[in-house]
Amino acid sequence: MQIVIVTGMSGAGKSTALRALEDVEFYCVDNMPLPFFAELVEYMAQGNSADKLAVAIDARQKKWLPAWRDQLEQLRGAGHRLEVMFLDANDEVLLRRFSETRRRHPLSGDDLQDGIRRDREICADLRRGAAVIDTSNLNMHQLKSIIQDRYGGTGKLAVTLVSFGFKHGLPVEFNLVFDVRFLPNPYFEPTLTHLDGRDPEVARFVCEPDAGKQLVDRVESLLRFSLPHFQKEGKLYVTIAVGCTGGRHRSVAIVEELRRRLGGSWDVLVRHRDVDRGE
Repeated sequence: MQIVIVTGMSGAGKSTALRALEDVEFYCVDNMPLPFFAELVEYMAQGNSADKLAVAIDARQKKWLPAWRDQLEQLRGAGHRLEVMFLDANDEVLLRRFSETRRRHPLSGDDLQDGIRRDREICADLRRGAAVIDTSNLNMHQLKSIIQDRYGGTGKLAVTLVSFGFKHGLPVEFNLVFDVRFLPNPYFEPTLTHLDGRDPEVARFVCEPDAGKQLVDRVESLLRFSLPHFQKEGKLYVTIAVGCTGGRHRSVAIVEELRRRLGGSWDVLVRHRDVDRGE
């Protein structure tokens, strides 16, 4: 069987993840007691009732977690394909989510921050060796897309290319960032200043001269080297940020060219954060 263990911090999106897996034909069980986990797998495997199983667990099962690693190794030894997916988010985001939904944290009394701290301590062992998804800057639709691409779609690494302007601040989350402010700026060209990097004229101005072409060639080469290693490490998605001054011309053109070159090898998503703000 293909088995996905969905775990992580309370408020990080486990319920959304489980629904996403259900949509790609996983049989899903939410927070089943761990002592029955191996029995469930054996029953389903023998009965051929399903070949894909997803089980969500959390820190409320702390008294059974000491035997956690042994169960995983036994299931892998029996030939099952098993992966642990850990959903995380920073404390500020978790606090906001619980405040907005008015949900009670499962480990908190009257102190929400203490509940999050205890949750993080208990979950530390679950996180080791897992495929980690940080949902701090993902909405439920983005999280669902990442999970379904991984487990029900192409299975390729999801690569997000983000263009941005340094004067508006760095993106909150990225794995790699490239500064392209050394390239000639179309903003100072009267015929191009009102356009953006998605326009063919701006793209030619940025990418066709020697400096722009060499930059894209070298970034593409670096990504073709590094992205397979990110995937081998267990990452489900990688965010690559490209920045210029205002995020309207050069960074947008470079991101669009990288999308064109990399799209056949990975699932590429593009976001132009500041394209409508201007220089």
